Amino acid sequence: MPGTMAIVMPDHGTSDSSLQSLPVPPPVRPMLAKRVDGIPRGDGWLFEPKWDGFRTLVFRNGDDLLLQSRDLKPMNRYFPELAAPLLEQLPERCAIDGELVIAGAGGLEFETLQARIHPAASRVAMLAENTPASLVAWDLLCFGDRDLTAAPFRERRALLERLLAVARPPLHVTPVTASPAQAEDWFRRFEGAGLDGIMAKDPEGAYQPGKRAMLKVKHRRTADCVVAGLRWHRGAPEERVGSLLLGLYDGDGRLHHIGVVGSFSAARRSALASELRPYRTQGEEHPWQGWSGAGSQRRPGAVSRWSSGKDLSWVPLRPELVVEVSYDHMQGSRLRHTAQFVRWRPDKDPNECTYDQLEVTAPYELQRIFGAG
Repeated sequence: MPGTMAIVMPDHGTSDSSLQSLPVPPPVRPMLAKRVDGIPRGDGWLFEPKWDGFRTLVFRNGDDLLLQSRDLKPMNRYFPELAAPLLEQLPERCAIDGELVIAGAGGLEFETLQARIHPAASRVAMLAENTPASLVAWDLLCFGDRDLTAAPFRERRALLERLLAVARPPLHVTPVTASPAQAEDWFRRFEGAGLDGIMAKDPEGAYQPGKRAMLKVKHRRTADCVVAGLRWHRGAPEERVGSLLLGLYDGDGRLHHIGVVGSFSAARRSALASELRPYRTQGEEHPWQGWSGAGSQRRPGAVSRWSSGKDLSWVPLRPELVVEVSYDHMQGSRLRHTAQFVRWRPDKDPNECTYDQLEVTAPYELQRIFGAG
């Protein structure tokens, strides 16, 4: 029956599962992208919106179905609501590349998607009903007995469109265009819906597992933030700084932890350890002192299912330093990814580092992106 699903655990080629008989069996490392500053011009590119979700490869052979994450882990148990519609709509034997997303009223909700990864089966079932996920497909690795990874992307894409021509939610095929002008329009308008850029693909390119064979263009902005803490570089406490904890003030004067800035050179990490020593405090007057984790403020040392096993200890700094950082976009009240250091701002009053400075993008109707479906 279509609703019956075998939860298949990838084991790097030793499984007896029927999925190992596919022309492209799991596990497969997804093809990756390298970042570029702008949308490529001229002919010879195909463009797609860049979805902000969980990269997912889907393998199906009969009633066997595997949702594989970017790091080769099975995700079936976290998204049980996708089993029946995928078994109903996908070809009998195939492997598809795409993205798991959750669409809310205002756009894609990555934090809601993160919450779906939970160890308790009862909570997984509840979340599957209350916050169902969708799969957005964009590439086809195999179909029937055909290995398509060496075929040009334009052929893989055309076949994917034919196979999923009547796809219904929660299964979608991502939009595609050969027009740089259309891609620029998507880049501007789709961001408010939670999409975080544009992908550029070579129509003649093969599928190259694990290789950065695509291009991605992401939004880049700057913000002035308060430096309110630091974390030590792994294995070098008191010697090298790993990251700086960033804060912004809300309208009520509360300092919120919004993320971190990192990616310093080894020499810079050592220099920061000395430069920041005079700002270290025991926390008596620190705005994050005695955080309980309650309310809307974010606690920099809080443990989540995503940080289990990581050292999240941090050293409070007097909130007197301001740093300008670059970032791609916000997810709610936090930076979606690690920010990049631009420069120190000794001319800036920390109290001026507020959420008001951030550019706010209006949500674009997500159903328009999904298409008629």
